[in-house]
Amino acid sequence: MDKIRIAVRKFDPFESTLQKLWDAFCIENNIQVEAEMIPMELHDLYETTISKKGLKEGKWDIAHLNTDWIFDAVHEKAVQDLYTFIAENPPENYPYGWHKSLLHLQKLDNGTFGLPFHDGPECLIYRKDLFENKTEKENFKKQFGYELSTPKTWQEFVDIATFFNRPEENLYGTIFANYPDGHNMVFDFCLQLWTRGGSLINTKNQISIYSEAGIQALDFYRKIVNNKNAVHPKSREFGSVEAGLAFADGQAAMAINWFGFASMAEVIEESKVKGKIDITSLPSDPNHKTASLNVYWLYTIGSGSKHKKLAYDFLRFATTAESDKLLTKEGGIGCRKSTWKDEEINTLIPFYHKLEMLHENALTLPQTPIWPKVCEFIDHMVLKAINSDIPSAQLLEETQINIQKIE
Repeated sequence: MDKIRIAVRKFDPFESTLQKLWDAFCIENNIQVEAEMIPMELHDLYETTISKKGLKEGKWDIAHLNTDWIFDAVHEKAVQDLYTFIAENPPENYPYGWHKSLLHLQKLDNGTFGLPFHDGPECLIYRKDLFENKTEKENFKKQFGYELSTPKTWQEFVDIATFFNRPEENLYGTIFANYPDGHNMVFDFCLQLWTRGGSLINTKNQISIYSEAGIQALDFYRKIVNNKNAVHPKSREFGSVEAGLAFADGQAAMAINWFGFASMAEVIEESKVKGKIDITSLPSDPNHKTASLNVYWLYTIGSGSKHKKLAYDFLRFATTAESDKLLTKEGGIGCRKSTWKDEEINTLIPFYHKLEMLHENALTLPQTPIWPKVCEFIDHMVLKAINSDIPSAQLLEETQINIQKIE
């Protein structure tokens, strides 16, 4: 056998970890097989693995798939059910080594279609050095009349972002990932909706976004991302990775992003905010609860792979406690409870233990075959909102009609 092919989510920590793990796996098992690892952006990764049947036809043996896509992948018969493999030779401390929220989305049709690879729910990442600075606290109280602390409401979030927005210092109040990739703005909309007491699902278990909470969510979001006195000017060009790197470069006081980017800012050498950051729960509207979003990455095996046993053996190796910790030290987010509580990791990344708290408030997206299409509609709606004056209610109603056409 000449090589095994792996479709990789493009992100330096993923790429470096995977190469180190494959090299170690080959040495430990005394095998000489080359792994061809191709890093790809989100759209290309979905396209090549699922849309173009790369996993089903055996062009890819292993792929990073996120849980947004796993329903699609299973119903396209693109990914291998790992149930038998796990029953015969389970991963280390499976399933007890993981939080329950990281084990259910890949379980479909009585099968298990992936193992947790990288995680980190959405959270508020902030510069604790700025928030704890005595002068900043005094100046903030003079200007706004209340104590500076992490925002509990969305109005406080706007106040704080405005206060810390200092373009002359290359410091902005907050940063968003507004590049229209079918993901980041969809997630942002969902978070705005949930923290206002809204839901994506109605009483008939249908996707429903046209509501009072939906209007408030879209109104707020389009206003904040267009607020030049609070937001990084390059937000529209940024995906979540670029937004994370800009935060690590010290260009923002706050960011709503995946936990992984807070972790990354503590471990990458070029970070200018190492030791200066912390994370907390997202703000919410008064009288409503905070929320987080849990979308995680899986290791999956292609249903058409000719090397399934080797692929599974590698997945077992790549998900041990030691491998999980390596991913974290490289800048990704380990999924095991042992990593979250690890003393060395919490010395390196002092807020790492807070992952458990985020998981307690984490919601997930609907598992339905139409969700990828719904994502497109919501992405288009949010993009239209931030680029036009069309009322939010009208945009939501139009999008709801489009959703109903495909349900």
